[in-house]
Amino acid sequence: MPYPEELVSPMRSDLTSVGFHELKTASEVDAALSNTKGTALVVVNSVCGCAAGNARPGVKMSIQNEVKPDHLLTVFAGQDLEAVQEARKFMFPFPPSSPSIALFKDGKLVHFIERHHIEGRPAQMIAENLKAAYAEFCN
Repeated sequence: MPYPEELVSPMRSDLTSVGFHELKTASEVDAALSNTKGTALVVVNSVCGCAAGNARPGVKMSIQNEVKPDHLLTVFAGQDLEAVQEARKFMFPFPPSSPSIALFKDGKLVHFIERHHIEGRPAQMIAENLKAAYAEFCN
């Protein structure tokens, strides 16, 4: 059973308010990642505390950077079930993880941050990790 929309709405807007585009269906995910040129950051958003305290703040810090992905995308675990399932196909071989953060270049996964790399790490550390990936793949 998905989380109630009224619960997740503020968590969604935490990313959409800074330019992330929500993908709510499998077809939207497929269209966004299958044949996309350039780079795309996909955040698997979540209601958990590490998403609120570490992942979303770290992601938002990371895009306050000269070098950043061409496309900012998000799916919501426990809410947009079909979209999350499709996104995770693109994140293979990593197991399902939420929150998680994936960077794609020309449709191929090039960098991935799993939940266990988010939990217990400050947002600044996550931002620095992402900025290093942007420097390598987003130029």
